[in-house]
Amino acid sequence: MMTGNFPTDAFQRLETPFYYYDIDLLRKTLETIKAETDRYGFEEHYAVKANANPQILKTIASYGFGADCVSGGEIEAALEAGFPADKIVYAGVGKSDKEILLGLKNQIACFNVESEAELLIIEELAARQNCKARIALRVNPNVDAHTHAKITTGLQENKFGINMEQLEEVLAIAKRCSHLEWTGLHFHIGSQITDMTVFQSLVIRVMEIQDALEAKGITVPNLNFGGGLGIDYQHPNHLPIADFEGYFKVFGTLVNRRAGQGIHFELGRAVVAPCGSLISRVLYVKEGVVKRFAILDAGMTDLVRPAMYDSYHRIENLNGVETEACYDVVGPICESSDVFGKDRMLPTTKRGDLIALRSAGAYGEVMASQYNRRPLAPSYFSDQL
Repeated sequence: MMTGNFPTDAFQRLETPFYYYDIDLLRKTLETIKAETDRYGFEEHYAVKANANPQILKTIASYGFGADCVSGGEIEAALEAGFPADKIVYAGVGKSDKEILLGLKNQIACFNVESEAELLIIEELAARQNCKARIALRVNPNVDAHTHAKITTGLQENKFGINMEQLEEVLAIAKRCSHLEWTGLHFHIGSQITDMTVFQSLVIRVMEIQDALEAKGITVPNLNFGGGLGIDYQHPNHLPIADFEGYFKVFGTLVNRRAGQGIHFELGRAVVAPCGSLISRVLYVKEGVVKRFAILDAGMTDLVRPAMYDSYHRIENLNGVETEACYDVVGPICESSDVFGKDRMLPTTKRGDLIALRSAGAYGEVMASQYNRRPLAPSYFSDQL
């Protein structure tokens, strides 16, 4: 069973569970993204919600990317990590007044507005501050991302975005607001998308929207296509970097870009997921009647994705021998859903073995909780061990 390149000797000295980040892989990923975005003149705003670890944020900011934030706390984290305010975009269906004022105070690049009600509140707050808020309208293009129902965001029944039939009315309201500056349109249809035809469908729909607006004399200054590019959770050792070349080629080929028009993206998972692993130890091997359980000291409090989304993470025994056996790999939390994987073939596993839950750099550490009064797992980095 092939495993990742881990400093297991260093791991043996550390208390588990903890997150481990391969900074070399992160940098190679960032270099790949930068090469592809530079090729087409695109702008990337890293989606902070995927991983807000300060060291990870600082590393990403050092490559000149912007930030995509969905809360005031994320705006503050992005600014502290070195992301310039004029490259920060702020999305989300429920921005509070306090969070909007924070964005106005720091003169962020753009608010991605998701409803008429939100639009009017931003206008009101900007008027009180005697300033202008730059806004984009998040449009719900009704494109099916063909991904998990809980991470689909572009269908008409989702809570996100302004529906197509409402767009022109909301845009007219925005243009009448004296303290708003309309900067373009924003789209995001879902996450963990690996079928490039989905992005092709998105571009075709957006081009139709742009053509319809231009027929009415409305020029779109910027198009933000969001993110959504998926990774290969099954084969992290063979395919550690997502298909950024294929992804950006779709937009570079199909987008009919107008003169001076900005093209923006908000990738998150594809940037950070492969570089992170949750490292745990086996507490017990429990022999049941029909099942054999490997019980870890990490649980759903540390990595909730399998319990929340039925998501797959490759599980590797860093100490095991070649002889394999079948295990349900579970955590210690008092919930039946605290399961990382069922019927997994692993090298014969024993108490004290180190286990790596791979591709956990996105929506892992950032979603951790202290349920059962468990402490948050610390993080370590390959360039510091």
